[in-house]
Amino acid sequence: MSFPWMRSMALAWACLSVGLWAGAQAATLELEGPHGRQQLDGAALARHAQARDIEVPQDVAYHRAMRYRAVPLAVVLQGLGLAPQDTLEVAATDGFVAQLPGALALQQGPGRAQPWLAIEPADAPWPALPGKAQGAGPFYIVWPVATGVNSEQWPFAVARLAVREAPARRWPQIAVAEGLPANDPARRGQAVFIAQCMVCHTMNGGGGATMGPDLNQPMNPVQYLQPQALRRLVRDSAGVRRWPAQAMPAFGPEQLSDAALDDLVAYLRHMAQKR
Repeated sequence: MSFPWMRSMALAWACLSVGLWAGAQAATLELEGPHGRQQLDGAALARHAQARDIEVPQDVAYHRAMRYRAVPLAVVLQGLGLAPQDTLEVAATDGFVAQLPGALALQQGPGRAQPWLAIEPADAPWPALPGKAQGAGPFYIVWPVATGVNSEQWPFAVARLAVREAPARRWPQIAVAEGLPANDPARRGQAVFIAQCMVCHTMNGGGGATMGPDLNQPMNPVQYLQPQALRRLVRDSAGVRRWPAQAMPAFGPEQLSDAALDDLVAYLRHMAQKR
């Protein structure tokens, strides 16, 4: 689940950067790309020519249908320099850091999984999330059509967006051995880790999230949990152990298939030998 930026002003950004509300102070979104850094104002984004009131039938964070004022994420990213082979790093205020494939973040078109940046109104905050004291604002990446989108690719409380290298290139210590075949379960598990686990955890110190512990230092979970207990921890962490600051959600089969969970365990086993 780091970043304001500057660049030469272009017409595409004109309607994003003008007009602040005189009343409640709108949040700002920080961006970083190859050309520099910039901050975008939430009120201006909400008035952008391509902003819409959209319906999200199955909102992952709120567990119900929601309605938002939102702008297509690809529009927000115009001029940022994000290419399909890049990664869009999305950092939240609570330490959650998602790594969205550039091709997915830029996806557009009717009937496709297209991301939108929902903007919380400064004078009408969204409701609190289930089990939390705060809502999903000030910005939230939502998917009205979510086919092929993982649960952790719905980052909320978004503060910053940045163009980065693919995670395994940026942090080589998270990568499996180069000699593993392309269809090896551990290699597939690496992709699962990046999409579902790296938003909260690091691996061998690699990663930008700060919510959860490193999964290989000083020990790997496969070294102190039986396989059945490890799988149950992923499926329902509170059913295995509880602590006051527990934040790990339950990953049911609809969020993480049994096959993907097997691949993730294979990746952890592999990485236990790669500190």
